Amino acid sequence: MQKGLIGKKTKRNLTLTIALACVAPLLSAAEIKGTLNQGELLVGSDLTYPPYTYLEQKQPAGFDPEFMALMGKQLGLEPRFLDTRFANLILGVNAQRFDLVASALYVTPERSKQVDFLSYLKTGSSLMVLSTSDFKPQQPEDLCGKRVGSIMGASWIPKLNKVSAEHCLPSGKPAIQSREFPTSPEVAQALLAHAIDVQMEDPAVAKITVEKLQGRTIISSKELIYPVVIGLAVRKNNQALLEKLTTAFAQIKQSGSYGELLARYNLAEPSAKEIRAALGTSAP
Repeated sequence: MQKGLIGKKTKRNLTLTIALACVAPLLSAAEIKGTLNQGELLVGSDLTYPPYTYLEQKQPAGFDPEFMALMGKQLGLEPRFLDTRFANLILGVNAQRFDLVASALYVTPERSKQVDFLSYLKTGSSLMVLSTSDFKPQQPEDLCGKRVGSIMGASWIPKLNKVSAEHCLPSGKPAIQSREFPTSPEVAQALLAHAIDVQMEDPAVAKITVEKLQGRTIISSKELIYPVVIGLAVRKNNQALLEKLTTAFAQIKQSGSYGELLARYNLAEPSAKEIRAALGTSAP
């Protein structure tokens, strides 16, 4: 009786050992590659944000899709974009809905606690108003008492709140009224409808918006506000993919293809100093 029980247990253990041995190589390969699907690179992106990410004839277009095409070619992976609203991008990559985020995502110390970044772009923000408006703000300090519209989750919103608390109110001026919208086009529509006074927006996006609206809006600010670094976001425990992306990025820079892409979009690569500042680190 005891011998029979031991025999059955041994058989079960042997079967389990064989099954694990068959699965182990697959798990190891997935872990090394760092991607969720074999042969694919699943990219979370808010495809409502031209010129960075948008849909053109139902296909992803803009800087980030072109950038990921270059990266995918180096990695031997086919990028597949999953349209996701901006506020849900970091949640999505950490929930493993996609491998990475490529969606003009600003690098901040707060976000770097949630994800790992590969920094690859530098931008900032501009102020846009109706062309018929007498109000032409140049800097955040000009926005006291104004309704300022932004895309939901924009990195400058906490900075506006700080200006409101530390500049507007102590000066006896009304607070800045920050309004958030799911997409950038919805912010522009709110501006056209006089639901907000100012749209705070990425300068490249603001430029395209002004062009599309054919003079109904203008960019009032003359200088880049809150210069920021943009990065690809990878979940914290996916070092394998981050390393592969870093290598691929170095390769497309060396080939010159990345420089050509930057020139076409009138964008720039951040310096090491700017990246450290964006991450909130002081390492040399």
